[in-house]
Amino acid sequence: MDLTLSSEQAALRRLAADFVDREVVPHAADWDRRESIDLELIPRLGEVGFLGMTIPESYGGSGGDHLSYCLVLEELGRADSSVRGVVSVSLGLVAASILAYGTEAQRRWWLPRLCSGEALGCFALSEPDTGSDAGSLRTRASRQDDGWLLTGAKTFITNGTWAQVCVVFARTGGPGPRGITAFLVPADSPGLTRREIHGKLGLRGQATAELTFDDVLLPDSARLGEVDRGFGIAMSALAKGRMSVAAGCVGVAQGALDAAVAYSREREQFGRPVAGHQLVQRLIASIAVDAAAARLLVWRVADLLDRGQPFETESSMAKLFASEAAVRAADNAVQVFGGAGYLDEFPVAKYLRDARVTTLYEGTTEIQQLIIGRALTGVGAFR
Repeated sequence: MDLTLSSEQAALRRLAADFVDREVVPHAADWDRRESIDLELIPRLGEVGFLGMTIPESYGGSGGDHLSYCLVLEELGRADSSVRGVVSVSLGLVAASILAYGTEAQRRWWLPRLCSGEALGCFALSEPDTGSDAGSLRTRASRQDDGWLLTGAKTFITNGTWAQVCVVFARTGGPGPRGITAFLVPADSPGLTRREIHGKLGLRGQATAELTFDDVLLPDSARLGEVDRGFGIAMSALAKGRMSVAAGCVGVAQGALDAAVAYSREREQFGRPVAGHQLVQRLIASIAVDAAAARLLVWRVADLLDRGQPFETESSMAKLFASEAAVRAADNAVQVFGGAGYLDEFPVAKYLRDARVTTLYEGTTEIQQLIIGRALTGVGAFR
């Protein structure tokens, strides 16, 4: 694997860094306190091309490879994981799924809107009683003469109250993964209600919601992919989504490193900067190693995707390591800051709060371990 960035990739990385330093970093703490980013940022993300990465220009996207996409997500994660989550869900889970499985009419209608920021998407898989065991979901879509009748509830849905389109997974057949179908549900559909969830530990700036579907009538043209084949769509999206989460975690670790290094040079104790104390240097070295190792794993997954090679196991490895590494890196950065690290005046406390959820969503640490173990042994630990 060639780890040298092309001139175009290096330029994109600088563009992303400049954008977030100007548009996101100065506001991240305030957005965190008021539990919402400034929604005027969404079209600006579209204008700069960040909502259309890897989507062909013919559908309104900005093209590019998956490594370029990861470079952008690293910078967004360094600035504010809430913004990274908005992008990686709307683009990486929703737009990418429409591109891969949608009809030409669905692509022509939704992709230009999603890529420009005119619309956002949400990915409605998790339910109050089904998280890791997504194959047991209960939301149901029943056949009607003129389409489908959707009933049920979803929870922990990123972009849920901001989205204009929801990719919803519902049971259309028997029990288990083989009886699930995906649908594109406009957010203004009669019978769909949305309630934002507040009081989260981290990722406060992004909208996380509960969705309720009370006899939502859908035409068959709203179906995404084949009947009873939606579980495969969900798993394919999440395999790529784990790379997106991992890339954001690299940004968290890098941001924690930058903050810890800068503060350790400025803060003095015992007559010299704390950077001169051996145990502080040990903490900083640990952060640097975690950031570098996570980056290598993420770039490996992006390289496999760009070469059309199997990537699913490596994506789980990257997500597992990078999410745990981001938590360690942020925790070590808080330790470097000492008592100041406990205040939201500095970014490291937010890094720690935001990083913690990455070990939980889009596949918990434990689920990633089971996926990796199954791939290596050929023996599944799932029931």
